[in-house]
Amino acid sequence: MPEITPNTLNRAISEVANGLGIDDLMARFSQETSRRTLQRRLDEMVRGGQLERVGKARATKYRVAQKPSQPAPAPTFVPPPVSIHLSESNILREDTPAYGIDPLSELKNYFREHHSLRKPVGYQRDFLDSYVPNETAWLPEHLREHLRTRGLPPDMEGMPPGTYARQVMDRLVIDLVWNSSRLEGSTFSLLETDFLLQQGRSDDPARQEEALMILNHKTAIEFLIEEQAQLGYNRYTFLNLHAILTEYLLESRKVEGALRTKPVGIGGSVFHPTNNPALIEECFDLILQKAAAIHDPLECCFFLMVQMPYLQPFLDGNKRTSRLAANIPLIQANVAPLSFTGVPVRDYTTGILAVYELNRVEVLREVFVHAYEESCARYGVIRGEMGSPDPIALGYRLELKDLAREVVVKGMTKPQAADFLRRWTAKNITANDREHFLELIEERLLSLHANNLVRIKVRPSEFEAWWPAWSGQQGK
Repeated sequence: MPEITPNTLNRAISEVANGLGIDDLMARFSQETSRRTLQRRLDEMVRGGQLERVGKARATKYRVAQKPSQPAPAPTFVPPPVSIHLSESNILREDTPAYGIDPLSELKNYFREHHSLRKPVGYQRDFLDSYVPNETAWLPEHLREHLRTRGLPPDMEGMPPGTYARQVMDRLVIDLVWNSSRLEGSTFSLLETDFLLQQGRSDDPARQEEALMILNHKTAIEFLIEEQAQLGYNRYTFLNLHAILTEYLLESRKVEGALRTKPVGIGGSVFHPTNNPALIEECFDLILQKAAAIHDPLECCFFLMVQMPYLQPFLDGNKRTSRLAANIPLIQANVAPLSFTGVPVRDYTTGILAVYELNRVEVLREVFVHAYEESCARYGVIRGEMGSPDPIALGYRLELKDLAREVVVKGMTKPQAADFLRRWTAKNITANDREHFLELIEERLLSLHANNLVRIKVRPSEFEAWWPAWSGQQGK
């Protein structure tokens, strides 16, 4: 079956002023493409700025994006002060803005235009110099207080650094490995990631580099949690962290854990990082010095998320190094770690671009706030604290139970289940819910054990027959 082209879709959609839904498009092109292929092509065109997605769930339609005839000017507005009812809203999802009208929409829309329409910019040293530890606050005090309340359990006071992270380490490793790799473009599902970490290698020759990146993430997280006595805001910690994350992934072993001396480019951006090795070294050391001086672990975490990728101190792996390094102050302070759960790639990318091109932190701050709230809820539940019910989990509770039972009864391995669930979800779950539903069912399967089988109506004998294949112990 030949794949339908973007030009064909553009022509069909442009004929209808209000756009077309996927059912309308399938009626036109069912002989040329499958529903799954069509959905993938539409998603690619939305991400590429060729189409706009409007409406929700079954009312979703696609229409041709309108391109401006002149380059869009940089936004000059000043967003209102942050006033977020964090537990009740999430501006990362376009259909649930935190303020009724998203005050950052103009800034976000600026980065939805093709980067060729934006003005090229270089590294601004003053963005780092102007940050004064414990005076500058990219996270307002009331926001930090809210997140501290969510992330700091009373029983952690006075405990040795790293205690919280070690208590949730098994879950943190899979969460942070999968989400950080996903933000780098990994195509591994949650189940496939867990299976890879369990096996320690991949038999898929087409995804060897992805697999290596995932395995490197696991080693790097273990380094952060298990080497507390040696960690600090110093070159030893940050250069070794980079070396672990990029092992065998760069052009030469010599550039693993080394500050760069070559130019780098940023795909899809007009930002040009500095190419001056002396400036890179000086600013890198200054980032570490300022991070060490920041008292609040949440502010320090966000500071590293912003400044490390902005400098681009390494030849590659800057963002993944910043995501893991941002956990250092959280791990040391015994607050909930940050696993980037629930962060859409598009929102994270927009936040990073706003830092690169405009030195604006508002969008990335919203990403951070949402991600940290998700992490607090997740690890609070693991530690026995109460969490709010997930609306998607409630809405699809019967489907989640039936699918989990089917995986067990049919004796599926993790790779088999990942493929089955991906196909089932693409066929049966609406596009808006699909990604989150898939994560929920995979998490449910990963949490199964001999004492919670009644929830999915599985008999102990069925679980015992399935477990060797699932755990990779079959034939051992």
